[in-house]
Amino acid sequence: MRTKLFLAALLLPLSLPVEAALAPGAVAPDFSAAGAMAGKPLSVNLKAALKKGPVVLYFFPAAFIGGCNVEAAAFAAALPDFTAAGATVIGMTAGNVDKLVAFSSEHCAGKFAVAAASPEVIRGYDVLLRKPDGTPTTITSRTSYVIAPNGKILFAHTDMSPNDHIKMTLDVVRKYKAGKRS
Repeated sequence: MRTKLFLAALLLPLSLPVEAALAPGAVAPDFSAAGAMAGKPLSVNLKAALKKGPVVLYFFPAAFIGGCNVEAAAFAAALPDFTAAGATVIGMTAGNVDKLVAFSSEHCAGKFAVAAASPEVIRGYDVLLRKPDGTPTTITSRTSYVIAPNGKILFAHTDMSPNDHIKMTLDVVRKYKAGKRS
């Protein structure tokens, strides 16, 4: 497992950022996935989350690696703003899913659910990270989606840097709440 994480950390800067395949207006694939929140296992279901309002679904390469730790902590810090705008945040990864229980309490501060992205979810959201030569890896890209309660994609952003994901998704959720769909 350590070798896999080490290789993933080495690949991240060398991997190609990909465009998110689901453009605004597309229907987000529904899913149920095993996950964790606040250190406790749970099941995450998109349809159920959408009943509460918009969902920020963000994919990250792997738990307990630099950028992913930073991104999770930033989403946790901004969670009161997402909640005020009526949104639910869900993180997903295909990388080292056996670590999600600990990651959910340590880096997500127990504030939102993280879940294991199945191959079907990864294909459906087109978030498989590829090497510069186009060869697929076994981890997900850093891609954030904002999904409206009707299941339609409002926003998609792929960038291996975690820097803008929180700001951009929060802006879209706030505009959605204000009735100015982006």
